[in-house]
Amino acid sequence: MSPTLHKFYIGSMALVVIVTTIYLGWTGYEFYQLPIEERFYHPHYDWFKPSGAFGHGLGIVGTLMILIGVILYIARKKYGFMEQYLRIKYLLEFHIFLCTLGPILVLFHTSFKFNGIVSIAFWSMVAVVLSGVAGRFIYVRIPRNIQGQELGLEQVQILHQNLRLGLQSNGQFSPDELERIVSVDNSKMGRLAAAKSLLKEKNLNRTDQARIFKLIKEEYRLGNRIKNLTRMQELFKYWHVAHKPFALIMLVIVVIHVIVTLALGYKWIF
Repeated sequence: MSPTLHKFYIGSMALVVIVTTIYLGWTGYEFYQLPIEERFYHPHYDWFKPSGAFGHGLGIVGTLMILIGVILYIARKKYGFMEQYLRIKYLLEFHIFLCTLGPILVLFHTSFKFNGIVSIAFWSMVAVVLSGVAGRFIYVRIPRNIQGQELGLEQVQILHQNLRLGLQSNGQFSPDELERIVSVDNSKMGRLAAAKSLLKEKNLNRTDQARIFKLIKEEYRLGNRIKNLTRMQELFKYWHVAHKPFALIMLVIVVIHVIVTLALGYKWIF
């Protein structure tokens, strides 16, 4: 997937989440903003209430989205399900999409009323979503190969060295000139300024300049990842301590909630 298509992929999912949230809030605003004891008298109470056609449907769809997102990601990551078709990087983003939109639908299903055991599931769900966002932040900072497998420090250092060699051979920089760029400043802008100065001396065309700038940016990014690799790997291990237990609690309570709902005769539209 090209960078442009990847950005469109992420942007489209984010847009769906935002538009859906706005639509649900706008559609049921008059109902949701009423005190609990007054909702019974709302003309569309039977539609928006958690057991109503609309409210119940949101709960079902939201729960299915969460389950699909979790099961599909675990199946691919742990058991190699459809490994040749599903890249873990893109599947993770789809997992985050489903497990963000799903809880939003569940939130509107509850009509912002949660108590008892359901409140435990809800706050566990909130903790899972927030920890998932934090996990995504950590995940993207750990270098990986094209299949999404985590790279060790030695492998990343080899990539970094190859990238510097590429700058020397393709960018027409001598080792001394390259050292001037990579050691001039800790900031990316400092390195680009140094590169521009050298490129002016070499009179390279715009195409070559753009290619070299891209390599310098990649070298800077990879150098930073090497510095932070051990820290990020440790954070990722600790992250599971928060994410997995809350996810398990949420799923167990959701299963109990569904069983109780069916036992009480709530069958939605069936």
